Amino acid sequence: MKRKISNLFLSVAIIAVILTGCNSTIKEQSSKDVQKEKVLTYGTANVSETGRINPALDEHAEIHKLIFTGLTKHDKEGKVVPDLAKEWTFDERTNTYDFKLNEGVKWQDGEEFTAEDVKFTIESIKNPNNASEIKSNYEEIESVEVIDKYNVKLHLKSPCVAVLDYLSVGMLPKHLLEGKNLNNNEFNQNPVGTGPYKFDKWEVGQYIQLVSNKNYYNNTLNIDKVIFKIIKDEKVRAMQLKSGEIDLAQLEPKDTEVFEDIEGIKLYREKTADYRGVMYNFNNDLFKNKEVIKALNYAVNRQDIVDSVLNGMGKVAYGPLQMSTYNNEDVEKYEYNPQKSKEILVQNGWKLNEDNVFEKDGKTLSFKLTCFEGDPVRVNMSNIVSHQFKKIGVEAKVDIQSEIDWENLESFLIGWGSPYDPDDHTYKVFHSSQIESGMNLNAYTNKKVDDFITKGRTTLKEEDRKQYYMDFQKELALDPPFTFLAYIDAVYGAKNNIVGIEDTVLGHHGVGFLWNIEEWDIK
Repeated sequence: MKRKISNLFLSVAIIAVILTGCNSTIKEQSSKDVQKEKVLTYGTANVSETGRINPALDEHAEIHKLIFTGLTKHDKEGKVVPDLAKEWTFDERTNTYDFKLNEGVKWQDGEEFTAEDVKFTIESIKNPNNASEIKSNYEEIESVEVIDKYNVKLHLKSPCVAVLDYLSVGMLPKHLLEGKNLNNNEFNQNPVGTGPYKFDKWEVGQYIQLVSNKNYYNNTLNIDKVIFKIIKDEKVRAMQLKSGEIDLAQLEPKDTEVFEDIEGIKLYREKTADYRGVMYNFNNDLFKNKEVIKALNYAVNRQDIVDSVLNGMGKVAYGPLQMSTYNNEDVEKYEYNPQKSKEILVQNGWKLNEDNVFEKDGKTLSFKLTCFEGDPVRVNMSNIVSHQFKKIGVEAKVDIQSEIDWENLESFLIGWGSPYDPDDHTYKVFHSSQIESGMNLNAYTNKKVDDFITKGRTTLKEEDRKQYYMDFQKELALDPPFTFLAYIDAVYGAKNNIVGIEDTVLGHHGVGFLWNIEEWDIK
């Protein structure tokens, strides 16, 4: 009996040892799995300025390209290449595009992506009730016809090469949004796309977390999670990158110096199509005489702005298409000439008053120069421009605001950019038809400009198209809507164990740095 009991205890002890060993193995394996998870924490000022994630409504949100994909996308050189559409053809006789879709693509909720989703997305963008910021990009699309599950036809009013660029917009799932109000639907806080990363959680004002999409149709992803950590203050972003709390951040030019000799951090200086300028509201009587704008243009030392505000990380701007192959260098560049500024104003009847400010018909040449709060580059640029205007007898009072009253602005430190097709941010920013839509923010009107950019967007022949944009830039310089200041390099700091980052020309606000994140890895 004692032997049986001893054997029993021995058996129990052996089993306990085995179980302990198994548990230890499981824990070790579990620990290894946790260690294997690769997480990228990206410190950023704005993930979604509108508090929603919907590519059909808002532009400039970097997160769109991770959650959603379009029929097309752009490669390293900015050229249009296939994405959800595997191929397309254009019939010049009927102005129609035929797109053949990749088969078997799944939405992140498991439903299949089809031609019905393409039709739904484009019609949603064009629907005026949705007030999409990008609506004007799709004006030439007259209708969308579903041929079958994997084939869709776009009927255009006129030829429009730029449509291929604009079809890189993220597609929306019809099965989740049909019949819903796009502007206030819960989808905007819990989005579902076809992109490489799936929405996971959103702590408002703190972070948005994405997880890899295991059913992504393009590549197997190396990075398991991407966390957009919201850090408004640029100094805090730099500090957290330095301390290792975040892995990646866009830096202000002045903050890059501290990273020059820091081990483990690599700086990426990217060229962008992102320009800054002073926008004048032409509803304001001060600016209805184009000679006043010309005088202001000659008053600005742009190189001084590039050197002092941007630490040399940028270039002097004289027009909206300088980073494009369509750039026209043979235009009036308004080289710094404060004496000429004064001469123009005097010739147009302005006289310096006792306060050394130009005055005419009882009105002083004085206005507010508004800029965004929390954007040190724009604030610093505004202060320098104000100082330079003061030197010629013009009072521009810097007005820093967190919320912008667009209708009642006098002037504004604006930023736009055309990283891809020259139609992008030219037609909707400068064409008079876009005043009512609110995209032509300063009510700029010029019939010649309208004609050139309309012909530019509706012409197929590359040589003719280029000439229209050359003429557009020349006319825009003769009748300037802005005082163009500078193009801004986007500077990113990243831990040097992040590999796969590739240079490309970035867009407005430096958007586009994550363009090939599906190829990144963390070593």
